[in-house]
Amino acid sequence: MKIDRLIGILSILLQEEKTTAPELAERFEVSRRTINRDIEALCKAGIPIRTAQGIGGGISIMDGYRIDRTILTSKDMQMILAGLRSLDSVSGSRYYGQLMEKIQSGSSEFISGRDFMLIDLSSWYKASLAPKIEVIQSAIENRKLLEFKYYAPSGESSRTIEPYYLVFQWSSWYVWGCKVSSGDLLCADQSGTERCKSREDYRLFKLNRMDGVKESKQNFICRDVPLPDLSNEKIFPGGIRVKALFTADMKWRLVEEFGPHCFTETDDGRLLFTADYTNMDNLVTWLLTFGPKAEVLEPVEVRDIIRRSAEKILQIYTEDLKEI
Repeated sequence: MKIDRLIGILSILLQEEKTTAPELAERFEVSRRTINRDIEALCKAGIPIRTAQGIGGGISIMDGYRIDRTILTSKDMQMILAGLRSLDSVSGSRYYGQLMEKIQSGSSEFISGRDFMLIDLSSWYKASLAPKIEVIQSAIENRKLLEFKYYAPSGESSRTIEPYYLVFQWSSWYVWGCKVSSGDLLCADQSGTERCKSREDYRLFKLNRMDGVKESKQNFICRDVPLPDLSNEKIFPGGIRVKALFTADMKWRLVEEFGPHCFTETDDGRLLFTADYTNMDNLVTWLLTFGPKAEVLEPVEVRDIIRRSAEKILQIYTEDLKEI
């Protein structure tokens, strides 16, 4: 990740008298152009970096420069530590905790007050998520293909991807990667090259739907990938206009999931809910969780689906009673 690389470059420049762009490019496994952009970013951040061309030239920090910790306030440090602690809540290792201890040990006089922010990014699936995250992190760092079995609404399938980013969004963990076909693997094996990827080849894979996650022995060529568009408009484009009535005691759920402005109160005390939904199956599943406390008005086809589902459920439990 760019921030890790910038910190790494700054650390090298603080410890070594001089280095070169080719050396940094080889060390961080990126192009010289990327290193030049990183150096420019450090300069814009106020780090006095000096570059010299020709024999004996290179990249170095001006003599006498040191990082002034006072540019960070105590509140800034508390925020940094809270962020590291949150990453440790889903990590399968103690890496972030140890990094946090290093920062605290050298800044004890600088961090005042007690912790005021606790962030836990884990979930009910922490036991299964932590090992997956650890494997994916390793694959990203080592530029290894990632293999796994994926469960999607369309069915189960074996996937191979180039992993680029771990993403925490919408209360779930995802990996952003480029799907790899058998043809791509054959092309890479035979010629050492890989096919160009279009924007459609990149997608998010939900970790909870992944099984048998393992790091392949095969490397991939790291490319400049497009960042995932995580806007609600992109991931949840809508298209299904929903109108439904909910009993008053379901107000807390509507507020929690859609906000306090998603409904209006009717004369009989019920809540008239309106929203745009993306997926018909997910919509029906969500409405069924309310049982008799929700009545769909629109779309009409959703009413029919729920009615047929209720009839099938009634038939199942009626047959069970007959057998008893």
